[in-house]
Amino acid sequence: MTAALLDALRAALGAAQVLTADSHGDLSAWERDWRRRWHGRALAVVKPGSADEVAVVLRACAAAGTTVVPQGGNTGLVGGGVPDASGTQVLLSLQRLNRIRALDTANLTLTAEAGCVLQTVQAAAAEAGLLYPLSLAAEGSCTIGGNLATNAGGTQVLRFGNARDLCLGLEVVTPAGEIWHGLSGLRKDNTGYDLRDLYIGSEGTLGVITAATLKLYPAPAATVTAFAACATLAEAVALLGLARQRLDAGLTGFECMNALSLDLVARHFPTLPRPLPGAAWTVLLELSDCESEPRARERMEALLGAALEAGCVSDAVVADSLAQSQALWHVRESIPLAQAEEGLNIKHDIALPVSAIAAFCEVAGAALERAFPGARLVNFGHLGDGNLHYNVQAPPGMDAARFLAECEPGVNACVYDAVAAHGGSISAEHGIGVLKRDEMAARKDAVAMALMRSLKQALDPRGLLNPGRVI
Repeated sequence: MTAALLDALRAALGAAQVLTADSHGDLSAWERDWRRRWHGRALAVVKPGSADEVAVVLRACAAAGTTVVPQGGNTGLVGGGVPDASGTQVLLSLQRLNRIRALDTANLTLTAEAGCVLQTVQAAAAEAGLLYPLSLAAEGSCTIGGNLATNAGGTQVLRFGNARDLCLGLEVVTPAGEIWHGLSGLRKDNTGYDLRDLYIGSEGTLGVITAATLKLYPAPAATVTAFAACATLAEAVALLGLARQRLDAGLTGFECMNALSLDLVARHFPTLPRPLPGAAWTVLLELSDCESEPRARERMEALLGAALEAGCVSDAVVADSLAQSQALWHVRESIPLAQAEEGLNIKHDIALPVSAIAAFCEVAGAALERAFPGARLVNFGHLGDGNLHYNVQAPPGMDAARFLAECEPGVNACVYDAVAAHGGSISAEHGIGVLKRDEMAARKDAVAMALMRSLKQALDPRGLLNPGRVI
């Protein structure tokens, strides 16, 4: 049966698009996640070049009873896009589905295939004088299909929303190999259940997204970026409230970084700028405005002046140029890379009501210090929409791999108990995958879990798509 399936796939796609260890050697680029926490073994890596070819692959795998793991740019953080160790799964790479099919400037939409790299979509929109606002650190390698499959967030969610909010229509291949042609550019369509939202965030467990129609926006006339120093997280939250009042929809970025996160960047990337002296918390703010650059700068400076007067900011600096603005963002986006250089760590991608964030951090930090004295909190993220990357590094002198192996369950319990107590979620933008599957099942409402299992049974009754992920 295995040989027959491989022969059928080669006949449909061409031998060059069906990779096996025997014929192509090392497949670790697809079989291992970028964090190097999960390393599986695929029966084959198949690389279809169209939605029709994806459908052929899924029909062949369904006939053979072979499970399929869809994969985009392989930049996920929860083990959701690599095969297991059985050597029996087909890894479906969507990287060849990389065309931009249409750009409608009057309708402010762009239709892209699932394998388009996010940065490519951003550039195509920019060439038309428009903006696709989804932005995250992996935008040079993550793909649109993966962004939608995980409902990715990023740095501009407080103004534009998650990937779900930026999508109008989808093309999806079902586990049985049928194609749903749902690439609508409509902003209003109340004809039955919203299938689009069913597939977005499903992490490849219900169907394979092959293309999407995305929302575009007019490009801002001016963008102004600033760093501000705050003594406490409560002061950073107060600054956010003030920024919302004064900048309204112009506030497109509001990121927070604790002192340790920036210390790690300085240690591992010493050539990067450190625009402000060390502070307990540093906030990156961005204003995107339809007015002129001088007027936008005036508004940012007025906000920071009011914040200094109100006592929620102790120091601030405003970027003087696009290059300086990019440098500020580069500092923020280098935090995960600096953590990787520091060693393995325990990552958390959590969401909380903004009003509860300061109290959560106090409770969770105290619980971790009691249970794991000396553990280092690398706390940063998208404060504007209540999403923290609340990561825990080993105490100084302790082996990072040992800390991860021995302490992850206990650390997770401290963090997730505090998240639950403050009305939050254990996953904000990274998804569930394998990493959080059991945690979600234990903590999520029982009725919600039953409904999700019913959906999986209805749409993938044989469990052929990404088994063992999410539920």
